[in-house]
Amino acid sequence: MLNSNRLMKYGAGCLVAMLAIALITGCQTSTKPVSGTTAPAPVKTAAAPAPVPVPPPAPAAPVPAAAPAAPVAATAAAPVAAIVPVTPPVRIKAGGPATATTDAEGNVWQPYQGFTDGDTFELSDAQIANTKTPELYRTERYSMTAFSYPVPNGKYTVKLHFAEVYDGITGPGMRVFSFNVEGKEFKDFDIWVKAGGPNKAYVESVDVEVTDGKLDITFTPKEENPKINGIEILPGP
Repeated sequence: MLNSNRLMKYGAGCLVAMLAIALITGCQTSTKPVSGTTAPAPVKTAAAPAPVPVPPPAPAAPVPAAAPAAPVAATAAAPVAAIVPVTPPVRIKAGGPATATTDAEGNVWQPYQGFTDGDTFELSDAQIANTKTPELYRTERYSMTAFSYPVPNGKYTVKLHFAEVYDGITGPGMRVFSFNVEGKEFKDFDIWVKAGGPNKAYVESVDVEVTDGKLDITFTPKEENPKINGIEILPGP
């Protein structure tokens, strides 16, 4: 009997001890504080360092625009030779051949040059009156529109040489044309009338003044084609 009472007291003590241990353990493991107890102070974490302001990136230096490609130089044209005025006297035959001719006075006539348009015609054995140099009148230029020759500015006497050697012209009025020498007009010029018939030399002289560095003559047809055998440019009076 005595032993049973001791066993009961011992067992009850053990139960109380076990409950106490359980209670303490539960209090320690519970995340929620038990009423009447002081909650543990929260652990302070170190504040994150304030972000250091980063300055905005400097604007990129502007890339210079590519320089335009240099234009390709065109192939340079050959330089045009300067026209050098020729001091008279100047003598030019109007027809072929393209060789110089020396007249009876020893004057040299240059091959045809300076004419605009036209064709040449020549006879080898025509008899030409009123001249000591018939070969000059056996060749001609016809159907030309102009003549120009560089000379220094100044006064000149221009001599135009004519002869009607074309057998298709058989009388006056069949070849009529006009020409203008530096502004001086010769209208309705008829070689047949001026020379007194075919195969006769005739020279028309005119005094002019050149102010633009070249002597200019123009020809205008009326009946048949204009024609001429030679041109002299001589110092004027």
